[in-house]
Parts: sequence; C-alpha cells; structure tokens
Amino acid sequence: MRFTISGKNLEVTDSMRKAVIEKLGKLERYFTPETNVIVTMSVEKERQKIEVTIPLKGNVIRSEQVSNDMYVSIDLVEEVIERQLRKYKQKLVDRHQDGSFKQEFLEDDTEVIDDIQIVRTKQFDIKPMYPEDACVQMELLGHSFYVFLNAESDQVNVVYKRKGGTYGLIEPEF
Repeated sequence: MRFTISGKNLEVTDSMRKAVIEKLGKLERYFTPETNVIVTMSVEKERQKIEVTIPLKGNVIRSEQVSNDMYVSIDLVEEVIERQLRKYKQKLVDRHQDGSFKQEFLEDDTEVIDDIQIVRTKQFDIKPMYPEDACVQMELLGHSFYVFLNAESDQVNVVYKRKGGTYGLIEPEF
C-alpha cells in the first residue's frame, strides 16, 4: 500500500507517520500493493482528527475519527475501516469489484456478513425548489437530509445537515 500522509494545522511528526503506517499497514492483508491510502491529520481546538480515504475502482472506503489524542484517533480509524471491509466484502465479490483487493481476502469465507435489509420504502412528490428552500423544508420536517428537484438545474439534489450547524448540497456529476 502507498501512503500519502498530510497535516492541516499540524506538523506530521515521524512518530505520527510511523503510527499511521504501522496501524493502517495491518490492512495490507486486504489490498494489493498498488492501493493508495490518503491520510489527513488535523487539529481543531482540542480535537485531534484523522481522515483516511482509500479510493478503489468504483468505490471509496473512508473513515473520519476524532478524539483528544491523535494516536487514539489512529487506532479508531483502523478499526472502523476494517469493520467496513468485512461488512461489505460480499457486496464487493458479488459486483466483481475486486481490482484493489487481494484474492485471499475475497475468497475467505470465514467471516460473517451482516446483511443489509431495507425495512421501509417511502414515495413522495418531488417538487422543484432552490437549495435554500430545501434546507428550510428539511428543518421544518426535522430531518437531517432532504431530496428535491433543483429549480436551477432541473436535477435531483440532496441537502444535508453538517456538523457545526452548516448545510451541504449533493449534486450529480455528469
């Protein structure tokens, strides 16, 4: 695996770099040597945050963990990514998206997979509106996201509530 480690508001020390490579290096048993791992460490007030992104063919494995200690955050992010890999392994095999994974990982049948079950389906009228109006509607409904038809682009978009009281907009890319 190839690591790209950077810092925001933080100088990445050799011991931090070593801890990241040592901890996330455990994931080598899942990935091919050509797999890129992008690690960004940052400090915001007392929060030590690490973001790990592993771009794959057609997918992205990503985790973000925050704690008061960067080394704790590193431990947490590795556990989350490993859990994600075990959980979605069968889906990856079924869709033949195995380009960045070692064959031993994909062929190993010993791990139990949690099945994803859709227990409810909703249908609703989708109305054209501006993103700001969609945010207001989302707040009125008490939801953390809202699907709408963007009046400006005539495309289906999603607004969502972010940490810190801000909003995000998801638009399709063509």
